[in-house]
Amino acid sequence: MGTKLKYSTTCHPQMDGQTEVTNRTLGALWRALIKFDSKAWDLILSHAKFAYNMAPSKITSLSPFKIVYGVEPLSPLDLIPRPLDEKLCMEASKRVDEIKRFHEQAKLKIEKSNASYQAQANKHKKRVVFQPGDMVWIHLRKERFPSKRKSKLMPRTDGPFGILKRVNDNAYKVNLTPWRLWSFSHF
Repeated sequence: MGTKLKYSTTCHPQMDGQTEVTNRTLGALWRALIKFDSKAWDLILSHAKFAYNMAPSKITSLSPFKIVYGVEPLSPLDLIPRPLDEKLCMEASKRVDEIKRFHEQAKLKIEKSNASYQAQANKHKKRVVFQPGDMVWIHLRKERFPSKRKSKLMPRTDGPFGILKRVNDNAYKVNLTPWRLWSFSHF
């Protein structure tokens, strides 16, 4: 079927943020279902999983069940007879082709939506490329600079620091020695 396992962490900027959005959605669903009876979480877990997998995505208009299996599962609301023209038994190759078609439709809708979001987000941004010798301020993340980020109350940025080398438009080699302590002969 062409599936690939992609590992994700919360602080990995190359990911698309899908895991974080899913976790936020599941957290809201979980809080809504649990409300006042937090000791019965194990009884509600299967209901939450079913509800999440039945909900159609805003972007693809398909539910996770439909994308993965090609059909929506029966729910208690489906007590009415199914239409006679809907066939659930078919050859495996036809079934795989149908699921691949759902995957392709979902992928195209997601790509279109991402392009729209990207255009909207970048509408007022200007492209900035730094050169060696430029001075920049840096956001020092706790995961990358634990010695400089010991408390949440410390400033998030530090600088200015000098650019030593431009690797590409998004990556630079930076001299992390505070600018007051180094001479300009570093360039």
